[in-house]
Amino acid sequence: MSSYIRAQTRTGPPERVTEEPIPYKNSLCTVTSVFLASIAGYWRNVSVLWSKNLMNISFTITVEGYEGGSETTQTTCKVELKPWHFWGRKGYKSFEIEEGQHQLEVHWDLRSAKFSGTSPEPCSDYYLALVSDEEVVLLLGDYKKKAYKKTKKRPALVDAVQALKKEIVYAKKSFATRARFAEGRTEHDIVVESSTTGTKDPEMWISIDGIVLVHVKNLQWKFRGNETVVVNKVPIQVLWDVHSWLFCSPGSGYGLFVFKPGPPESETDQEGSNRSGKSDSSCGSMFYSTQSQNKLVDFCLFLQAWKID
Repeated sequence: MSSYIRAQTRTGPPERVTEEPIPYKNSLCTVTSVFLASIAGYWRNVSVLWSKNLMNISFTITVEGYEGGSETTQTTCKVELKPWHFWGRKGYKSFEIEEGQHQLEVHWDLRSAKFSGTSPEPCSDYYLALVSDEEVVLLLGDYKKKAYKKTKKRPALVDAVQALKKEIVYAKKSFATRARFAEGRTEHDIVVESSTTGTKDPEMWISIDGIVLVHVKNLQWKFRGNETVVVNKVPIQVLWDVHSWLFCSPGSGYGLFVFKPGPPESETDQEGSNRSGKSDSSCGSMFYSTQSQNKLVDFCLFLQAWKID
């Protein structure tokens, strides 16, 4: 877990740090998902960024290109969905990667999309499809039949795999997100709640599907930590760092939460093999031939929680 954050329980609280608070009115709630998709003969990082402000919702798709050697490029396609332009919630756009060598298409229908809470990412009744070489290489949403009918393209021979999700959330006490810890499984509802003001000692609760799995008392002493919980017989590593909630000025820092399926790695595993030379999907490129049988993706969820008071 050294490639994510090192979470260790402290023995005492540090001094309070004062910083300038952020202007919340200009802040964006965002959800970024990184997928590994087979495009033009290579596994490539494809990121989908959903963002939301007071005026509109937008999504941005970024696809890595390959220039030869170890050099990579990124091509971005952005679509803004303004609330007064209903027709813009369904559409089509094309763009090219690798200096025009490959053309990609983006198709979407969010006219009936439903959203959960303040999240800019739709939770149902929509589709977002990325097409390459007559295949739908990435398909999001539950309107899958409509997507294939509209695009008139076939499903990809190999499904895209989600490697990373990062969500930025603004709230007072309760922060919610959703994640699928394994391909083919249902999504889980994740909620982080805290009590950091008042006469009582600060506390924090982390629940998955309505069940509290982590309860941290005396949070001022345990503002960093980690715990392994079990969800549907799958171990999930939960790491947290809420130093800014307790010891910084309001709005000057966020709480960070990491959820990673699988048991904790041993020190030997961390210092030994570099996992077949593949880079971590959260910080590097993932370019491998689709003929390779060694494709490895470790999913990880990052929740960046900003308190607004």
